[in-house]
Amino acid sequence: MFWNRFEHYTAKYAYTPWVTSLLDNHYHTLGHLKIGENLGPLMQRLHGSVAKLVNDILPERWLPFWSEAGHQDYFDGCIRDEKQCRLAYRYTLTQAERHGIVRDWRKYPHTRVSIDLERGLKRALELRAFLTKVPYKRYQRPR
Repeated sequence: MFWNRFEHYTAKYAYTPWVTSLLDNHYHTLGHLKIGENLGPLMQRLHGSVAKLVNDILPERWLPFWSEAGHQDYFDGCIRDEKQCRLAYRYTLTQAERHGIVRDWRKYPHTRVSIDLERGLKRALELRAFLTKVPYKRYQRPR
């Protein structure tokens, strides 16, 4: 259900996934969203439709579906440079390994690579897609 809805809504809202990993209670994805304003509707539709479809077949509804009570149901961020992009790609790619599901991410069927990192980086640089002017606390040096 997740992959069906993911493919549908990422196409509808012009999100090009590079790498996505689905785990038992959450997922990670890295990609390019052509129109920033599409993020809210994309997440709302994806999360709402998956939650409804899954809850419709469960004996008891799972609420909240995507988060623990009192926590946000998704975290988004913008990629500022090549270094951060490489780190985020690897982090997403190796989620199944990090969670102890498999020793090699290639053995996990719910990690999908849609665009090779080097190809994605090249395109992001061509599009000037990195948001270099957005501050990132981790990168800032104390004054």
